[in-house]
Order: sequence, then structure tokens, then C-alpha cells
Amino acid sequence: MLDAAPTRETVLEVNNIEVIYNHVILVLKGVSLTVPKGGITALLGGNGAGKSTTLKAISGLLKSERGEVTKGQILYRGENTADKDPADLVRRGVIQVMEGRHCFEHLTVEENLLTGSYTGNSRAQVAEDLEMVYNYFPRLRERRKSQAGYTSGGEQQMCAIGRALMSRPETVLLDEPSMGLAPQLVEQIFEIVREVNAREGVTFLLAEQNTNVALRYAHTGYILESGRVVMEGTAQELRENPDVAEFYLGMSDKGRRSFRDVRSYRRRKRWLA
Repeated sequence: MLDAAPTRETVLEVNNIEVIYNHVILVLKGVSLTVPKGGITALLGGNGAGKSTTLKAISGLLKSERGEVTKGQILYRGENTADKDPADLVRRGVIQVMEGRHCFEHLTVEENLLTGSYTGNSRAQVAEDLEMVYNYFPRLRERRKSQAGYTSGGEQQMCAIGRALMSRPETVLLDEPSMGLAPQLVEQIFEIVREVNAREGVTFLLAEQNTNVALRYAHTGYILESGRVVMEGTAQELRENPDVAEFYLGMSDKGRRSFRDVRSYRRRKRWLA
């Protein structure tokens, strides 16, 4: 099984950012995180924790939703990217795979993939990249002439990730890759993420509610709640943390439990340490 190890080099830094929507709604309240080059970093938490907003702040997509970073900074390779538009960030090697896939339903699978190569690669490079994507996702080769809107959810997720890889990214922001997929497909998607990370050296920052599967594939992780980072560490440290085990993995020293079985949440919040 292939498994890459992140380097000591930091490719992405998020420093104490606040995000406000519509000039009123404060969503992120001082989020900080670092993403090592060549690693898989998991951003974990439930609905409304701020995971997708964090990714959109990094990729520059907040403006399309009337959101803005009002405090802190985001550094990619040491450069502040606050004033960069999404297309410029894609050219610099940062691309986001949106929650819900967002494939072009009326285009074929292959046409969807080719839209990811608009950054100026030669025909030879595009053909090489297309073959690389098909090697990682053999199912897409089989479905390449099918309209994306008539493919399954798993195939659309593969298509969305493959489209991102067509731009030859350095860093992929992957939002909720397991959403709406059967467990077997979730494992398949994460195995491919691990393989792309190991073989191609692509850095991944993935937002995911499925803490169990994410911590089995990630190297490091951050847990968000209500717009704040409440816990961070290596994947192993988080898996072995009793609070994470009880409240995110559903396990305790008494076996599997649910949130309804407990009266208080004994988390050791980072900002109270």
C-alpha cells in the first residue's frame, strides 16, 4: 500500500482568519492551520462547523457568496493570497473540488475532464494527463462518452477529482468527498486520494464529516466547531484521543455511544488550554 509522508516544508498557512458573510454573519472566528507539502491534512467537524468556508477562503471563492476574510491572512508558499482571484490561484497550483461535485451535466465525462486542462497545457500534456486520470479512475474510461448527468454519484465524484487533476495542481482542496456515497465507494475514493498523494506528490486539504475514514488516510488533522479549531494533531494522536474517540468516532471505554447518551461534552478546547 502506497503512503507518502509530508515534508517539513509548509505549503499553506492560515493565520487567525475571520470570515463574515453579508457584512453581518461571523462564520470563522480566528481559524489557524498549516498544511505541510506532500501531506494529507483533514479538516473535521459537523455541519456548520466552518469547514467549507475555510476551503473557500483559501481558494478565493468566498466573494461569489458575499463572504470576505476580515481578519488574519492566508499564505500560499509564503505569499499572501487575499487579493488573488480563483483563476489566478488555480494557475499557481491551488484548486478546489466543491462539495456536491458540480459536474457539467450536459457534457460527457471526458468533456468534463478536459475543462480542467484550460490552464494552457499542450495537446501532448493534455493527452498524458487524461491517460493519468483514467489510470486512477478506470471507471471513468468506461463512462467517458456518457453524459455526466446520467452517471452515479460515485462516478461524478471521481469525475470532479479527475477534472481537478487535469490542471496539474500542487494542492487540492477536497470538500466532503464522502457525501452521499456508499461506504465501499468512500473507501475507494480515499484510496485513490492516498495513491495520488503518494505517486504524484499532490498535497491534499480535505474537509470531511466522516472522521473515522478521514483519520485513517490523513497524516494530520484539525477539528472545527462553531468556526473555531478545538483540537489538532497527527491523525494517530487524534484517533487515540479519548474525547475524539467518544464524540467523533462514537467510541468510549464502554463501547460505542452516541451524542444522545451523554449529558455533557468534556472536550479539552484548544482556546481554553
